[in-house]
Amino acid sequence: MSKIGLLLIAFLFTSCGQRQNVENSSTAMKEEQSVTNNTPDFNADSAYQYVANQVSFGPRVPNTKAHKDCALYLESELKRFGANVFIQEALLEAYNGEMLESKNIIGAYNPEATKRVLLFAHWDSRPFADSDPDKANHYTPIDGADDGASGIGVLLEIARQLQQKSPAIGIDLIFFDAEDYGTHTGEVERKDHTWCLGSQFWAKNPHVPNYKAEYGILLDMVGHKDAQFYKELTSLKYAAPVVEKIWQTAKDLGYGRFFINARGGGVVDDHEYVIAGRNIPCVDIINYDPNRNGFGDYWHTMDDTIDNISTATLKAVGQTVLEIIYN
Repeated sequence: MSKIGLLLIAFLFTSCGQRQNVENSSTAMKEEQSVTNNTPDFNADSAYQYVANQVSFGPRVPNTKAHKDCALYLESELKRFGANVFIQEALLEAYNGEMLESKNIIGAYNPEATKRVLLFAHWDSRPFADSDPDKANHYTPIDGADDGASGIGVLLEIARQLQQKSPAIGIDLIFFDAEDYGTHTGEVERKDHTWCLGSQFWAKNPHVPNYKAEYGILLDMVGHKDAQFYKELTSLKYAAPVVEKIWQTAKDLGYGRFFINARGGGVVDDHEYVIAGRNIPCVDIINYDPNRNGFGDYWHTMDDTIDNISTATLKAVGQTVLEIIYN
């Protein structure tokens, strides 16, 4: 065979191979796009606005006008986004004996679905800046932009997405109240049971009899510009497979700098009472680094303001959670 013939055959094989590679690549891209398109795009600007709206009411401390006004806002937003809304009202006793007019605000999507996932956060804010470097502020309520409002902001944006595109499972959103009215640092010894009063009440009195979910995801302090989310110890103890799924999903989406592939500390938070009271495995996504400065220098201080909230952080958390529940 001539050299020209050999070159022609080689060219034909090369061309076929290149065409096949292009076709395979095109097929893979279509498959990847079909997976990606199954999940809505989390709008971080929208979530940020929901955070700002909450902060604009002022500190959401039980028994205050700001608290009552914000409750009405949150309830109306869930209704606007098509949720079946339940309101749990209760008088809950704080560590100092004060009775707190509390509201757990609940939104259900696909209520007829038996397979359900629970997403939750707390919407109240700390009544004391008892970790502030200025002792004059230790009885001043905080804005709670991150500690409270950020988790609710993410959930409101998720609610907006749920209305537009329903997932294959049932989703319940719970905005727990009276989470942050625990013992004042300068007054008495810390008592864990004085925190998370709203979730303690709900665990004993769920909005649906015998309520059950496959698992739950708690969002707490998920908006700070320097946030890093380690694998919380109670979450690993009771919901390790879900922890791994969330952190791997975040990595796959490109959010590995936020979701750190390492163990963190254990924290007292709403997920503990949901686990203990309803036997639902739960994961706490929380900005807590036991090796650095714990909850952050701004935690329970006057610096927990909207200025520290980052759309990049909100996006990382919100998009990861959406990917979990839609896939």
